[in-house]
Amino acid sequence: MSSLGQLLLVGVPGPELAAETAATFRRIQPGGFILFGRNIQTPGQLRKLIDDLRDLSEVEPIITIDQEGGRVSRLKLIGNEPPNANQLRDKGDLGLIRRHGTVTGRLLRIFGFNLDLCPVLDISFDDEADNSLRGRCYGNNVAQVIRNAGAFNEALRAGGIQSCGKHFPGYSAASIDAHHELPTIQRSRAELEAHELAVFRHFADQVDSMMVAHGYYPSLDASGAPSSLSHAVVTDLLRRDLKFQGLIMTDDLDMGAILNHYSLRETMRLAITAGNDLAMICHRIPSIEEAHASLADLPRPDLERALSSVAAFKTKMAAPEPWDEAEFRRRDGEVFDLRVAVLGPEAAAQRSPEDGKRSPVEIY
Repeated sequence: MSSLGQLLLVGVPGPELAAETAATFRRIQPGGFILFGRNIQTPGQLRKLIDDLRDLSEVEPIITIDQEGGRVSRLKLIGNEPPNANQLRDKGDLGLIRRHGTVTGRLLRIFGFNLDLCPVLDISFDDEADNSLRGRCYGNNVAQVIRNAGAFNEALRAGGIQSCGKHFPGYSAASIDAHHELPTIQRSRAELEAHELAVFRHFADQVDSMMVAHGYYPSLDASGAPSSLSHAVVTDLLRRDLKFQGLIMTDDLDMGAILNHYSLRETMRLAITAGNDLAMICHRIPSIEEAHASLADLPRPDLERALSSVAAFKTKMAAPEPWDEAEFRRRDGEVFDLRVAVLGPEAAAQRSPEDGKRSPVEIY
């Protein structure tokens, strides 16, 4: 099956495509590309990189990024920092949250992105928890997350950018950061149903894709498997119980939660046979050759199911808008205007303290 590369969502090493990397991507034909801070230097450079990725792809690729708000806003490296989900939650104005979705979609479209890896659908049980979600959650309870994340999601999708609910099945009760090690999440099935899963059930027919977290949930799968590699979580719970019909992807398989425990071949086998459609490899670019080769050994029904899901997702992707740097500057100005509306002029001038730092997943 020559199209197996369509099951890989891969990172890109730097701000431009080296000949060797381009040759690898041409050969493997990944289904999509995820961009990080290391890929972003100037607006024109970013658009050229995305155009180059599209040019080497025989099938129109998914081009995605984490553009949430606050510190998890890759495009703030070349522009303004949007308010984060906590700040929007605390302001309590649904109109501003919708505006954030609209502005985000407009910004992404002009670069050629077609998927944003948000909204975060996790409930913040503790705004100060050290689990990588600080500042990223739209609410402290089910109703608040549904209302706020729903407003952002609806506006983002209306602008032609597909959305991704994360981190299924609910990651905010984790006590450690999966970028470094696998957390065990000791929530009963009843607790999950009343809180985390209630949110994901609501969004099952409202987001285009879902990202599965790396966590061990004994109440969902007692085998010890991380949720992202668990058939019980991905297929039995998300596909069959929640009846989710969209694209399912793993979180980054280069995180310590997975990397410390599984070989790459075993990771790929478990990811696809669990029911994921896309396996995400963000940082070990030289390893995508091995990841691609390992796919050929997997059961054909699993491969065909995943390929069909990726192809269906791609029928809904919007084409990039023509590049216009002056228009980018106008849209970036809309980000700052929103920031002022949410935070006030004085606070809007202060960027989040993590500004300029790479996320743990980039340096792991």
